[in-house]
Amino acid sequence: MPAKKSSSSASVLSTWQEKISNQSLTVGIMGLGYVGLPLGLLFAEKGFKVIGVDPDERRTKVLNQGKSPIRHIKNERVSAAVKNGKFIATADPKDLSKVDAVLICVPTPLTKQREPDLSYVESSAEWVAANARPGCLVVLESTTYPGTTRDIVAPILKKAGLVPGKSVYLAYSPEREDPNNAKFSTASIPKVVGGTDATSGKLAAMLYEVIISKVIPVTSAEVAEAAKLLENIFRSVNIALVNELKVVFDRMGIDIWEVVNAAKTKPFGFMPFYPGPGLGGHCIPIDPFYLTWKAREFDIATKFIELAGEVNTNMPYFVVQKLQDALGSKGKSLRGSKILLLGLAYKKDVDDFRESPTLKLMEILERHQAKVTFNDSYIPQFPGDHHFPHLKPRKSVPLTEKTVKAADAVLICTDHTNVDYTALAKWASLIVDTRNVLPKGGKNVFKA
Repeated sequence: MPAKKSSSSASVLSTWQEKISNQSLTVGIMGLGYVGLPLGLLFAEKGFKVIGVDPDERRTKVLNQGKSPIRHIKNERVSAAVKNGKFIATADPKDLSKVDAVLICVPTPLTKQREPDLSYVESSAEWVAANARPGCLVVLESTTYPGTTRDIVAPILKKAGLVPGKSVYLAYSPEREDPNNAKFSTASIPKVVGGTDATSGKLAAMLYEVIISKVIPVTSAEVAEAAKLLENIFRSVNIALVNELKVVFDRMGIDIWEVVNAAKTKPFGFMPFYPGPGLGGHCIPIDPFYLTWKAREFDIATKFIELAGEVNTNMPYFVVQKLQDALGSKGKSLRGSKILLLGLAYKKDVDDFRESPTLKLMEILERHQAKVTFNDSYIPQFPGDHHFPHLKPRKSVPLTEKTVKAADAVLICTDHTNVDYTALAKWASLIVDTRNVLPKGGKNVFKA
């Protein structure tokens, strides 16, 4: 029996390699956002047919017109893939019946109770189970707790008669996307891959080797899931540490940014992290709590993770206090003051405001009855956010001398590189800088 199983596995791997070699393999991508779209375009650019599935019909329509819905992904890449017939977007999950492999790249948010919300993963798995053909490789890319692929996705497939390791293959490979990173792209970032069985892991590794410069196979899906959480927990904890030190050193009259820049001159044993107004994006503020939730099942309290979350969550309140102090030095109160928030995006030079600390700052300021506007050239309009239901939709105001001078204070939340900070410092009566983009010494500049 073992020899027969080995032979069967060898046959599957051989067939898979042949499809890769002659480019007859079709790749399905579920979720055409910041993770799924770059992956799909890479496969298309390597000559493979890609079917991207996304329930947002407006997004699929835009993509099929050869346009990119994501700012840092150029229209030319999408247009070329569509014109070559290598990329098609659809809202119909029935098209998954045409693919040899499907990569699930959907959000994994938290509930209001800070517990994992796997509804997108579950619904995607159900779509795959209802439409995928036997022999298909299914890979989950969404960040989640160890055991999700085996305990959540696998049973959904089994219920439809697709048994992982036999009639279908199942693996996990965490996304490592960093939007608009000029140094590292999807293709150059090493890819960790772990299967729910050996054959699944090998198939997934073979697939990613087509588009990724280096693939890192691990022994199981659980190891791959845990590795992704470790990456983001490491960042969360270290950012929390430097945020806490910012508060301490601020009380001492010491510039935290100067301290970090001095410390990073040590050529070993130190890695610089920088403070900010809070955590943003779809990873670091969320992912650590997936492990916190799972750890409770094993009667373990994740103290470092929870403490880091507490410190980072409190940073917007610290920033608002510094803003109040700065206004007070000018004989003004926060109530009724006109505050211009510079940057709505969670990080510089992207058009993504998911979990952005600017939203929390906006909420706190309006609770204090400040009059809040924002400027962000990457996000011309804020449509609202379900996490902050009290925030009304609004448009980005132009960053002109007139709008800056009309504000009682400008709060720098995101350090976009296309802003003329010299002109800003000249126009503004008061600036509170949370990103250290302005030099010390200006009479109207306060650090936070």
